[in-house]
Amino acid sequence: MTRAYSAAIGRRKLIKTGAIAGGVIGASQLGSPFIISARGEVPIKVGLINPLTGTLSALARTEVQGCEYGFDEINKKGGILGRQVQLLVEDSNNDVGTGVQKARKLFDRDNIDVLFGDVNSAISLALAQVSSQQGKLHIVTGGHTDAITGKDCHWNVFRVCNSTVMDASAIAQVLMEKLGKKWFFMTPDYAYGHSVQAAFEKQLKAGGGTSEGVLAPLGTSDFSAYLIKAQAAQPDVLICLMGGQDQVNCLKQFVQFGLNKRMKLGGALFELESIQSCPPEARFGWWDLEWYWNQPDVPGVKAFVDGIEAKTGNIATARHWFGYVACYSLALAAAKANSLDGVALSKAMEGLELPPEIAMSRDKAYYRAGDHQLMSGILVGEAQNPPPGGNKDDLYKIITSVPGEKAAGPVADSGCSIKFPA
Repeated sequence: MTRAYSAAIGRRKLIKTGAIAGGVIGASQLGSPFIISARGEVPIKVGLINPLTGTLSALARTEVQGCEYGFDEINKKGGILGRQVQLLVEDSNNDVGTGVQKARKLFDRDNIDVLFGDVNSAISLALAQVSSQQGKLHIVTGGHTDAITGKDCHWNVFRVCNSTVMDASAIAQVLMEKLGKKWFFMTPDYAYGHSVQAAFEKQLKAGGGTSEGVLAPLGTSDFSAYLIKAQAAQPDVLICLMGGQDQVNCLKQFVQFGLNKRMKLGGALFELESIQSCPPEARFGWWDLEWYWNQPDVPGVKAFVDGIEAKTGNIATARHWFGYVACYSLALAAAKANSLDGVALSKAMEGLELPPEIAMSRDKAYYRAGDHQLMSGILVGEAQNPPPGGNKDDLYKIITSVPGEKAAGPVADSGCSIKFPA
């Protein structure tokens, strides 16, 4: 029996939702526990695995909320192929073995039709092995390491968030021009960290820069030894590639040690959840975001922001958007394929362009056929404190948007070769 899982996010949740039509959305169906169309009484089951505990939990929880909101909205508009959707959420506990165990349970016992997750890149890579063996569509919502849509890509795996190459390419030149070319990397010691540092180093080397750095384990709370090494290196800029609570701890101590007076600060992602958790004096530096709530000129953004705030009491973040996009990507692909078969869904996902109100992007957003990576605009800018009397959540100033295709480079460079089952 699936245990109840509250909006505040406990261990697991079963969320009952509905579908899409107009080719995507069918007639509105509301009821409890299910209103089932004549097409079939068996609900569609979507499994979501994310690290709801540990250093990445804040990011994972908002992704879950985004999925909940997406399927809630879809439910009020009908049903995916005329059927309800159940979202079954499992905690990977930021551990590869646990994530794989949860995936096998979801497939073998819960009989899920589609898999979402994980925020942790190493877990996403492991889950991709399981989902491809099962022959089911797998949408990686928030794991960034290149290999997911690169050398370790699979026919059934698609990714919403950027690759590390995309994030690094979008901002590396800006960092060199504005902050300098002598860098010190503060990097998490797992798949994502290794991948994103390599992407930055490639850009830095091409620009004539130099670097040093350290690797810090996930869950590091005391960065003093690492920051002492950074100080001794006397770089122009600290490139902080940590994520979640690790990033918050690192930046707090960076300021406490007075290093903000000796070097600049920047990196790839400084996500809104993390910016909000930092003290005001640590909210600075140059970063990129994959989506931001304060874009009044972009279709769909205001309605989404209002909806997330009404549901959660919080401002929408990129992680909410990741979950929401994953839900609608499944619905759109199912309508296109008129099937939940893994191969049919995956082929329908190739080249799938998101409608403007779902993409909520300044640039075209679509899944590239060659590597199954979502191409969408990357927002480059500065972290900031809100102005006096301004919105307390407006913690990022967008300077420019880089199209996904430009940041990603050609498919041939990704190392991906898609091979569908015979």
